[in-house]
Amino acid sequence: MEPVPLQDFVRALDPETLPRVLRVCSGVYFEGSIYEISGNECCLSTGDLIKVTQVRLQKVVCENPRTSQTMELPCNFQGYFTPLNTPQSYETLEELVSATTQSSKQLPTCFMSTHRIVTEGRVVTEDQLLMLEAVVMHLGIRCARCVVGLEGQQVILHLPLSQKGPFRKWEPSAPRTLLQVLQDPALKDLVLTCPTLPWHSLILRPQYEIQAIMHMRRTIVKIPSTLEVDVEDVTASSQHVHFIKPLLLSEVLARQGPFPLSTEILEVPERRPIFLSPWLGSLQKGQRLCIYGLASPPWRVLASSKGRKVPRHFLVSGAYQGKLRRRPREFPTAYDLLGAFQPGQPLRVVATKDCEGEREENPEFTSLAVGDRLEVLGAGQAHGAQGNDLDVLVCQRLSDQGGEDEEEECEEEAESPERVLLPLHFPGSFVEEMSDSRRYSLADLTAQFSLPCEVKVVAKDSSHPTDPLTSFLGLRLEEKITEPFLVVSLDSEPGMCFEIPPRWLDLTVVEAKGQPDWPEGSLPMATVEELTDTFYYRLRKLPACEIQAPPPRPPKSQGLSKQRRHSTQEGGVKSSQVLGLQQHALLPKPKAKTLPKFTKDGSSTYRKIPAHRKGHRPAKPQRQDPDDDEHDYEEIVEHFQKTI
Repeated sequence: MEPVPLQDFVRALDPETLPRVLRVCSGVYFEGSIYEISGNECCLSTGDLIKVTQVRLQKVVCENPRTSQTMELPCNFQGYFTPLNTPQSYETLEELVSATTQSSKQLPTCFMSTHRIVTEGRVVTEDQLLMLEAVVMHLGIRCARCVVGLEGQQVILHLPLSQKGPFRKWEPSAPRTLLQVLQDPALKDLVLTCPTLPWHSLILRPQYEIQAIMHMRRTIVKIPSTLEVDVEDVTASSQHVHFIKPLLLSEVLARQGPFPLSTEILEVPERRPIFLSPWLGSLQKGQRLCIYGLASPPWRVLASSKGRKVPRHFLVSGAYQGKLRRRPREFPTAYDLLGAFQPGQPLRVVATKDCEGEREENPEFTSLAVGDRLEVLGAGQAHGAQGNDLDVLVCQRLSDQGGEDEEEECEEEAESPERVLLPLHFPGSFVEEMSDSRRYSLADLTAQFSLPCEVKVVAKDSSHPTDPLTSFLGLRLEEKITEPFLVVSLDSEPGMCFEIPPRWLDLTVVEAKGQPDWPEGSLPMATVEELTDTFYYRLRKLPACEIQAPPPRPPKSQGLSKQRRHSTQEGGVKSSQVLGLQQHALLPKPKAKTLPKFTKDGSSTYRKIPAHRKGHRPAKPQRQDPDDDEHDYEEIVEHFQKTI
């Protein structure tokens, strides 16, 4: 087949003969783009092979041959078209008359000229329909007597038989739909008429979208038929050609088989590494992989080491077979206590540092000393010094239970336990009380307890000879992440499998020849992968890790300078007296209705914490330095600014 323009090939193509293989004979390059524009291919190189699988009509451009105006017709246009001429053309009127008289049809006949004719003071435009009635002698010249409709009336013209054309005969035919006209090769580029369109004559120029397969292209290539490129049909000589189609691991995951699948790496995404694993360096172009399918179970736990200055981060598979033992959790603030509290599950903690309560904010905010034991009861609200509501953590103080001399006091507290209110921003330090020595599997631990939690690996995973988790004093299991992974092994080392997350490591591969066999027994799996710091913090940004809101901001404290300025306006009253009055005025009434009712008698009020208790350090009274009045730096600066 000789090279033809792509548009001509598509218009003459029979869809029943697809697929067809084409070779590009003259390439095209669209400046400003390498591959495609608006999803359509715009660059083809000479020698490229294209396997056309489907041709779809995109739109039809209707052109007026007289004015060159264009308009678009929808593919479902309902009008009917009739051809105004036939493919056969005649150079002179004598040829047309001779062909008509020699055929079975006799005069009269209708025809059109493709050029304008000026005769007898009149102008016949192109594509104007004329009826040839007879051949007569006119002024001594053999002429064709023609009838034409001009300006609403029938006019007789005498055209010499030597009149040059080209001329086309017009034969009435049955009206046809848009698709019928486009599917008839004989009507290609013919002048048509349609009663529902404003133009008397028109030419249809369809535009198609070609869907094809090309070498090393991952998706179906879409090529517009208007692309100025010449192609040659080489289907007969290209039966042996195999078009290589790259695949992403995400596409392998989506199609779910068949597995196992032998592949070869074509491209590795250029990103920062996500794992600190030796197999990651083997993922290079040309490396053969065997994909065994979807990893089970689909969830993993994000874990960080404890007890080291620089923590290490791991992604632990749900198939991890090591044994874990719970460790006491540490909580730096009351907000962290509230986040770990689960209704129906007791949470008891011990304070590990002294911390004074913010009594200027609310007199019920309790101070804590090292060794104080608390049981978390839930969340509540209390009045703040500025009349606003503060979220608090409601706890119950527990006895030390250290000796027999405290039995009386314990019985007293059992009848009337002391409530402790801690604002959520309370900067204490707590450690969980626990006496759980059971050994859990990872699946049991995550099912019975909420995350985060502290654990110690007491038995390593037998399927992971170099289990790194046993070397740490403790681990913090931070979050449970559900994400599909693919089980993969290197072709050179089929004895060890690892798991790849296509979402974060989407390799481009191609199917390789040969079908790998399933290994005997269970697949040897690396159930623990160490993460890079960058990828760890990326995982922490996932929606699953953002369930809790950020901790509340502490309320702004009233500065001493503001209090002193107020004391100056009162006429020299001592600042200590003013401060005492202000504190007395700001003492809120207990907002007990919003606090949970934990007492047996249903009382919603709180008993004040005794100033001195056995085994507890008394809270340090707040003191104000009387010499502070002589060092009001803020007032001096303000006075200095006024002086300037």
